[in-house]
Amino acid sequence: MNTLVIVLIAAVCLIAAYAFYGRWIARKWGIDPKAKTPAVVKNDGKDYVPTNGWTVFSHQFSSIAGAGPVTGAIQAAVFGWLPVLLWVLIGGIFFGAVTDFGALYASVKNEGKSMGMIIEKYIGKLGKKLFLLFSWLFTLLVIAAFADMVAGTFNAYTVNEAGAQVLAETAASNGAAGTISLLFIAFAVLFGLIQKKWNLTGWKEGVVGLICTVAALGIGMCFPITANQEVWSYITFVYIAFAAILPMWLLKQPRDYMTTFMFIGMIAAAVVGLVVAHPTMNLPVFTSFHSDSLGDLFPILFVTVACGAVSGFHSLVSSGTSSKTIENERDMLKVGYGAMVLESLLAVIALCVAGAAAASDGTAAVGTPFQIFSRGVAGFLEIFGIPSYVAQCFMTMCVSALALTSLDAVARIGRMSFQELFAQADMKKAPLWRRVLCNTYFATFITLAFGFLLTKVGYSNIWPLFGSANQLLSALVLITLCVFMKVTGRSNKMLFPPLIIMLCVTFTALVQRLIGLIGAIQAGSATFVTEGLQLIIAVLLIVLGVIIVVNSLKSYFEAKRAGETPDAAARGEVKSGAALRSDRA
Repeated sequence: MNTLVIVLIAAVCLIAAYAFYGRWIARKWGIDPKAKTPAVVKNDGKDYVPTNGWTVFSHQFSSIAGAGPVTGAIQAAVFGWLPVLLWVLIGGIFFGAVTDFGALYASVKNEGKSMGMIIEKYIGKLGKKLFLLFSWLFTLLVIAAFADMVAGTFNAYTVNEAGAQVLAETAASNGAAGTISLLFIAFAVLFGLIQKKWNLTGWKEGVVGLICTVAALGIGMCFPITANQEVWSYITFVYIAFAAILPMWLLKQPRDYMTTFMFIGMIAAAVVGLVVAHPTMNLPVFTSFHSDSLGDLFPILFVTVACGAVSGFHSLVSSGTSSKTIENERDMLKVGYGAMVLESLLAVIALCVAGAAAASDGTAAVGTPFQIFSRGVAGFLEIFGIPSYVAQCFMTMCVSALALTSLDAVARIGRMSFQELFAQADMKKAPLWRRVLCNTYFATFITLAFGFLLTKVGYSNIWPLFGSANQLLSALVLITLCVFMKVTGRSNKMLFPPLIIMLCVTFTALVQRLIGLIGAIQAGSATFVTEGLQLIIAVLLIVLGVIIVVNSLKSYFEAKRAGETPDAAARGEVKSGAALRSDRA
């Protein structure tokens, strides 16, 4: 089948979903353009910063469009391209976009609180503590997987047959991509300072952002840094440490805005390449319900294709950072629902690029999903006369930026989750140990230290556990949204199908992973750093997930409406299920 036809079908479905289903949900829940958002009310110049809607959209899309859309879609293609396409479209429209929009909506309506704090309000303190612990453990998996991936992308060395480290053929392009990444940080800070001083908007902001982006690309290509994976790993962690503590306007937002230009260029290059070359989809339509490399189609397909269809990580971004920068409620639909459907389109494009790169007999291209996607789009760029080195540098930077933008977001979210886990209402009266644990710098250090430890497990070993935890997190968020919608008198029927399906998928996948790890330990082929750490985290995720689900369901069935208006809960006028239980006691 022609890949262009597949992309066009997907684009029509996703655009129609945004125009009709997304707006229908917005009308059902209610959006008030005149309401003062948390960013306006609590403007502190650091986390709460009123921001233009399209800039927030850029931040949301850049943060959620990590390695998942590319990696998941290409990995899952072992089952055939049709199952992946169907799950991306159905999941993106009815699962992922609804969850992302719902998390953003609930947070904005609750003073910009993170999902953990929302759980405390509507479900109870126990639910909050368990969810924050679950979220923190999950951020460690994301940090480990993506940091290892980024460092590997920038690595200029390879191991030869003799076991010695030698420069790889792609050393120049990999090193240039790393240099561009460092320059992106410097130019992002410069852009942030310019934006802060002159408050640029519209085309002026776009021009300055584009100049900074092009400058970073140009200089980075001319002065590539040659370093091994270990060095790049240290550099990556230093960067995300700064991203976790610096004000949003100074580094995170301007970097996301600049990165969006690259993403647009990457997506445009892939789309134009598919239009001009319109290659055939060489991957088989469907292979079988079992893959020797991944496992059974259920539940593995729905876990492997995460970010392109539904992802719990997105809700942490929606409620952790984006909700604190929304300037007007009317921007919530494009930020929450719109960014997700665009990411689904990226997953479809990645699938088509992999299909075009496959051999005519259906044999998949050799390499990691990032390498397959990068080489494929770079080939499209070369069709238009762009030099091979420039095309390779640009695409290597783009695919690494996918992971980097998620990394800096999740480092900040992990730090905040750790702080919220030990915070109390009046921190001035808190004991010393609690104040230390809630200190921004200490919380950042402990989060990144554990994340760095998990990088020793390796990206390929972390990814299956990350996928299962990620999807379980989406189910937990959906339960919370169900309680919030019921208590505040809003419709929640659209949340039940994705909630039930994701609970079945994720617990099945986690149990399967647990059985596999126990089998490896019994066979004597396991090590503590690889299988041992994964086993500990898998058990914790399952136990925490079960307790949170049970606790949330109790709150849901005990929650009662008392004729309140939908926004009453947002003003603190509605009692949660936890509060009702307390009253009866």
